[in-house]
Amino acid sequence: MNKELLVISAVWCTSCLVLNKHLNKIEKDFNIKISKLDFDLDEEEVSKYNVGEKLPVLILLDKEGNEINRTIGEKNYNDIVLFIKEN
Repeated sequence: MNKELLVISAVWCTSCLVLNKHLNKIEKDFNIKISKLDFDLDEEEVSKYNVGEKLPVLILLDKEGNEINRTIGEKNYNDIVLFIKEN
């Protein structure tokens, strides 16, 4: 797959912790690269993506790093699969 899933989360975000358990399976099942940024620790990089206050944020990027689409908030495995397949 020529896409990358960028995940912006934070250690204090309970929805982000729930999401983390799905990411390894998603990465294997779809052979998609998953990159993670911490909302607080990677503040400069996160600011490039114009992220609001609601986390987690999943941004699907093309092979050149351009944003294809994003989804915000807690997602289960099936939600993430659908997001990737539809984009």
